[in-house]
Amino acid sequence: MTLHLYDSARREIVEFQPLEPGQVSIYLCGPTVQSAPHLGHLRSRVNFDVLRRWLEFSGHQVSLVVNVTDIDDKILAKAAEAGRPWWAHAYLFEAAFRDAFQALGVQPPTYEPRATGHIPEMIELIAELIERGHAYAPADESGDVYFDVQSWPEYGALTGQRVADMAPAEDADPRGKRDPRDFALWKGHKPGEPVTASWPSPWGRGRPGWHIECSAMAGKYLGETFDIHGGGLDLRFPHHENELAQSRAAGRGFARYWMHNAWVTMAGEKMSKSLGNTADVAAAVAKYGGRAVRLWLAGPHYRSAIELSDASLAEAAAQLARIDSFLERAAAAGPEQWFAYAVRVPEEFSVAMNDDLGTPTALAVLFRTVKEGNLALESGDLEAIRAAQIAVWQMLRVFGLDPRASEWADASAGDDLKPVVDGLVGALLEQRAQARARKDWPAADAVRDTLKNLGLKVEDTPAGPRWSLEN
Repeated sequence: MTLHLYDSARREIVEFQPLEPGQVSIYLCGPTVQSAPHLGHLRSRVNFDVLRRWLEFSGHQVSLVVNVTDIDDKILAKAAEAGRPWWAHAYLFEAAFRDAFQALGVQPPTYEPRATGHIPEMIELIAELIERGHAYAPADESGDVYFDVQSWPEYGALTGQRVADMAPAEDADPRGKRDPRDFALWKGHKPGEPVTASWPSPWGRGRPGWHIECSAMAGKYLGETFDIHGGGLDLRFPHHENELAQSRAAGRGFARYWMHNAWVTMAGEKMSKSLGNTADVAAAVAKYGGRAVRLWLAGPHYRSAIELSDASLAEAAAQLARIDSFLERAAAAGPEQWFAYAVRVPEEFSVAMNDDLGTPTALAVLFRTVKEGNLALESGDLEAIRAAQIAVWQMLRVFGLDPRASEWADASAGDDLKPVVDGLVGALLEQRAQARARKDWPAADAVRDTLKNLGLKVEDTPAGPRWSLEN
């Protein structure tokens, strides 16, 4: 079964064919570590983590490189405001991002290069662009180097724009530019900036522009041509457009497919630090649990915008609780004889995931399988229970939500409360049992009704009463 993906460059669904059979190379633009992460940042990593898991589940070996931008104008400005060295500031928030990814069960990438560790590769690439006539150092003694957009006829190919319709690049002083849309490859060191934020180069001390960083790092670790380049929709222009132009102008094939996830919005606006409409990752995880937040991010189609609200996160937590309730009841249903059950997922699930990562349809298959498993529990059909249990586990594995997986070994805030909830419900069930023993049916029914109003279902089994969330 072949995977089909929406290629942002071709602007259509295409059949995905990796460069090397059975091997997939992915470069994902990582964070600029200027301040704390918000849920908008997390969506990209979760979406591409699901892609990676599905590719691996389908038998591919995946090399995923995710960069860290740890030198940037914004980092210098934020560090100065905070009164700390820029490198300490960047490292502080790099750790915050790493903690946030871990809290949502995101697998570590194959490699995570920092921009500051790859200055020689960037200088080499810039020099090659100058030699090929696609970049220049203006004669203004600024130490800047720019990409000449007019020298590359394909500039604008990724986003389908004409150069004449583009706004000027605002990443450097325009005085030395041949064209206002030329973008900075190298930024000369300026008075007042930390000397530690500059490196020697043929054009004087300075630091790299944002776009050249990713081209250099992708090329170093994935080769001149690789399979998929991904990131948030906001990166298509100018960042990815500029990456593509400078890489192709240097004679590199660069990315064969481009994928972009849509935004997380609040009140209809893209979530961003500049707008101030951010949502704290730690607070969301503490309130709803990391798995529930991950389900909320992974469930909608990656190309669809999702609106942040407490109601949507609460619904994800409730959905996850219903899934977990089935798994717990299935595990207790009888002897666990697994040899008869293949490690696979329902065909409809595979069809959905191969259709441009159709996660909404795939989740519908998951929920339907949980419902079928609950019906099997009611009928006592152990074979059907085990088949549903295996299928649910495998689908959760693809979504990165398998509660048995190592990334969820540490209990989330919601899991910490489970023993307390078990104890409280157990005490009520004991009261009900005592009422039934003395044939006080109104009292027993009152306990049952109380639990039902709380969304709990009570079953009387040979091993005693068992509770679960209502489906």
